[in-house]
Amino acid sequence: MKYLISMFFCLALAGPALAEEPAEDAAATQTLYYALTPAMVGNYGSGERLKYYKADVALRISSKEVEDRVKHHEPLIRHQLVMLFSQQTDETLSGPEAKEQLRQEALRQVREVLEQEEGKPLVDDLLFNNLIIQ
Repeated sequence: MKYLISMFFCLALAGPALAEEPAEDAAATQTLYYALTPAMVGNYGSGERLKYYKADVALRISSKEVEDRVKHHEPLIRHQLVMLFSQQTDETLSGPEAKEQLRQEALRQVREVLEQEEGKPLVDDLLFNNLIIQ
Protein backbone atom coordinates (compact mmCIF):
# COMPACT_ATOMS: atom_id res chain seq x y z
CA MET A 1 0.00 0.00 0.00
CA LYS A 2 2.86 2.37 0.84
CA TYR A 3 4.36 1.52 -2.53
CA LEU A 4 1.17 2.53 -4.36
CA ILE A 5 0.87 5.78 -2.42
CA SER A 6 4.51 6.70 -3.10
CA MET A 7 4.07 5.91 -6.85
CA PHE A 8 0.96 8.08 -6.91
CA PHE A 9 2.84 11.05 -5.42
CA CYS A 10 5.79 10.57 -7.78
CA LEU A 11 3.50 10.55 -10.78
CA ALA A 12 1.52 13.49 -9.46
CA LEU A 13 4.70 15.55 -9.10
CA ALA A 14 6.14 14.46 -12.45
CA GLY A 15 2.93 15.24 -14.38
CA PRO A 16 3.12 19.05 -14.19
CA ALA A 17 6.85 18.99 -14.98
CA LEU A 18 6.22 16.95 -18.12
CA ALA A 19 3.29 19.10 -19.13
CA GLU A 20 5.38 22.29 -19.06
CA GLU A 21 8.07 21.14 -21.50
CA PRO A 22 5.86 20.93 -24.62
CA ALA A 23 4.39 24.34 -23.82
CA GLU A 24 7.86 25.86 -23.92
CA ASP A 25 8.66 24.08 -27.20
CA ALA A 26 5.36 25.23 -28.68
CA ALA A 27 6.11 28.83 -27.74
CA ALA A 28 9.53 28.60 -29.36
CA THR A 29 8.15 27.24 -32.65
CA GLN A 30 4.86 29.09 -32.89
CA THR A 31 3.62 30.39 -36.22
CA LEU A 32 2.15 33.87 -36.50
CA TYR A 33 0.68 35.69 -39.46
CA TYR A 34 1.20 39.40 -39.90
CA ALA A 35 -1.23 41.04 -42.34
CA LEU A 36 -0.07 44.08 -44.25
CA THR A 37 -3.12 46.30 -43.85
CA PRO A 38 -4.64 48.11 -45.58
CA ALA A 39 -4.55 46.11 -48.80
CA MET A 40 -2.18 47.37 -51.48
CA VAL A 41 -4.01 48.91 -54.43
CA GLY A 42 -2.41 50.34 -57.54
CA ASN A 43 -2.13 50.17 -61.28
CA TYR A 44 0.15 48.06 -63.44
CA GLY A 45 1.20 47.59 -67.04
CA SER A 46 1.41 50.16 -69.76
CA GLY A 47 -0.97 50.86 -72.57
CA GLU A 48 -4.09 52.76 -73.43
CA ARG A 49 -6.19 51.43 -70.57
CA LEU A 50 -5.18 51.50 -66.90
CA LYS A 51 -5.22 48.14 -65.15
CA TYR A 52 -5.57 47.77 -61.41
CA TYR A 53 -4.56 45.30 -58.74
CA LYS A 54 -5.58 44.84 -55.14
CA ALA A 55 -3.39 42.60 -53.01
CA ASP A 56 -4.09 41.46 -49.45
CA VAL A 57 -0.77 40.12 -48.22
CA ALA A 58 0.11 38.23 -45.04
CA LEU A 59 3.58 37.29 -43.83
CA ARG A 60 4.21 34.06 -41.93
CA ILE A 61 6.65 34.71 -39.08
CA SER A 62 7.90 32.78 -36.08
CA SER A 63 7.62 35.03 -33.00
CA LYS A 64 6.39 38.27 -31.47
CA GLU A 65 9.92 39.69 -31.62
CA VAL A 66 10.00 39.09 -35.37
CA GLU A 67 6.55 40.71 -35.64
CA ASP A 68 7.93 43.84 -33.96
CA ARG A 69 10.83 43.97 -36.43
CA VAL A 70 8.51 43.43 -39.41
CA LYS A 71 6.17 46.20 -38.15
CA HIS A 72 9.14 48.52 -37.88
CA HIS A 73 10.10 47.86 -41.52
CA GLU A 74 6.54 47.68 -42.91
CA PRO A 75 6.81 50.92 -44.94
CA LEU A 76 9.90 49.58 -46.69
CA ILE A 77 8.27 46.18 -47.27
CA ARG A 78 5.12 47.80 -48.68
CA HIS A 79 7.20 50.01 -50.97
CA GLN A 80 9.08 47.01 -52.32
CA LEU A 81 5.84 45.10 -52.98
CA VAL A 82 4.09 48.07 -54.63
CA MET A 83 7.08 48.52 -56.95
CA LEU A 84 7.03 44.81 -57.80
CA PHE A 85 3.27 44.76 -58.50
CA SER A 86 3.41 47.91 -60.63
CA GLN A 87 6.01 46.29 -62.93
CA GLN A 88 3.72 43.38 -63.81
CA THR A 89 2.00 42.76 -67.15
CA ASP A 90 -1.09 40.81 -68.14
CA GLU A 91 1.13 37.81 -68.96
CA THR A 92 2.84 37.82 -65.58
CA LEU A 93 -0.50 37.97 -63.73
CA SER A 94 -2.61 35.52 -65.72
CA GLY A 95 -3.03 31.99 -64.48
CA PRO A 96 -2.25 30.22 -61.21
CA GLU A 97 1.36 29.46 -62.16
CA ALA A 98 2.03 33.12 -62.90
CA LYS A 99 0.51 34.19 -59.58
CA GLU A 100 2.60 31.60 -57.73
CA GLN A 101 5.71 32.90 -59.47
CA LEU A 102 4.74 36.45 -58.41
CA ARG A 103 4.24 35.23 -54.83
CA GLN A 104 7.68 33.64 -54.78
CA GLU A 105 9.29 36.77 -56.22
CA ALA A 106 7.48 38.92 -53.63
CA LEU A 107 8.74 36.63 -50.85
CA ARG A 108 12.28 36.81 -52.22
CA GLN A 109 12.20 40.61 -52.31
CA VAL A 110 10.73 40.94 -48.80
CA ARG A 111 13.40 38.60 -47.45
CA GLU A 112 16.08 40.55 -49.30
CA VAL A 113 14.91 43.86 -47.80
CA LEU A 114 14.83 42.41 -44.29
CA GLU A 115 18.23 40.79 -44.81
CA GLN A 116 19.68 44.20 -45.69
CA GLU A 117 18.01 45.92 -42.73
CA GLU A 118 18.14 43.26 -40.01
CA GLY A 119 20.88 40.87 -41.12
CA LYS A 120 18.48 37.94 -41.53
CA PRO A 121 15.35 37.33 -43.62
CA LEU A 122 12.90 36.98 -40.65
CA VAL A 123 9.90 36.02 -42.87
CA ASP A 124 9.11 32.34 -43.43
CA ASP A 125 6.51 32.77 -46.16
CA LEU A 126 4.34 35.29 -47.96
CA LEU A 127 0.69 34.58 -48.70
CA PHE A 128 -1.85 36.31 -50.91
CA ASN A 129 -5.09 36.37 -48.93
CA ASN A 130 -6.66 38.06 -51.91
CA LEU A 131 -5.25 39.11 -55.29
CA ILE A 132 -7.63 40.94 -57.60
CA ILE A 133 -6.61 42.01 -61.09
CA GLN A 134 -8.87 44.26 -63.15
